[in-house]
Amino acid sequence: MNDRIGTEYRLGLHEIGDGAFAYLQPDGGWGWSNAGLVTSKSESLLVDTLFDLHLTRTMLDDMSKITSAAPISNLVNTHANGDHCYGNELVTGAEIISSSACAEEMQHTPPAMLAAMMRSAPDMGEVGEYLVHAFGDFDFEDINYTLPTRTFDTRLDVNVGDKVVKLIEVGPAHTQGDVIAHIPDDGVIYTGDILFIEGTPLMWAGPVGNWIAACDLIIDLGADQIVPGHGPITDADGVRRVRDYLEFIDREARARHAAGMSVDEAAADIALEEFAGWLDAERIAINVDTVYREIDPSRDATDITALFTMMAKLAV
Repeated sequence: MNDRIGTEYRLGLHEIGDGAFAYLQPDGGWGWSNAGLVTSKSESLLVDTLFDLHLTRTMLDDMSKITSAAPISNLVNTHANGDHCYGNELVTGAEIISSSACAEEMQHTPPAMLAAMMRSAPDMGEVGEYLVHAFGDFDFEDINYTLPTRTFDTRLDVNVGDKVVKLIEVGPAHTQGDVIAHIPDDGVIYTGDILFIEGTPLMWAGPVGNWIAACDLIIDLGADQIVPGHGPITDADGVRRVRDYLEFIDREARARHAAGMSVDEAAADIALEEFAGWLDAERIAINVDTVYREIDPSRDATDITALFTMMAKLAV
């Protein structure tokens, strides 16, 4: 057991190392993501922004007591989902770093797309109600979508004062270009959405084996403080629980594919057992769909509206 047990899961900035901080947003469900701040001497590195400008501005204001003396010189986007990058425009003057695959994927997921979807939600019936449930608390209008200015493949070390932040590409897994940030001097890892703690992992990209390997890598790095993309700060046991879920979904989805079940039939049929109490359990629909695409690469990608429709039905 490590000191993170004493870190209360509450909104705001928490110091978790010597100049390492986590910004947490309970309850960790759809859009309520975490971020990180690494400081040394007179500079800082920010790990991820938030889902809209209001949330990101509030976070940066909270961090200003630190960043006024140690300005943010680098911003790392761990992946392309908007709840980790839509606030980029507010981090002025910083170099924005991501994996090459993340930067490419970001071009296809602009906030204007979500804004248009949410304007249409009231006329979309059951799936529209679910979209409002998932994203209704966020404002996607008038965001100046700001993309990475530096990209890398596989690994990149970034100096922050006397510290080295080791960026490691572990995707495709959750998305096409997932990155984790390891700060050996602080014994801290920021995982992006490779980890959902007390919430259901969401496998947009896969393959599931890459995600399981990413969990193993995080464990092997031996950090004391592990900041997930969503949920409370965790340790190696929390990582193992995410790995257990991924192995469970892979096994159960493959069995139902072999039995000839459709994605929606399989998702409804799988009893989540020990994972049933995690937030947003209906994400199993997307996870099963991704495993099915891994089994049969010739299978067409499922329309996003169809995926959210499946989740809406399971969430009832």
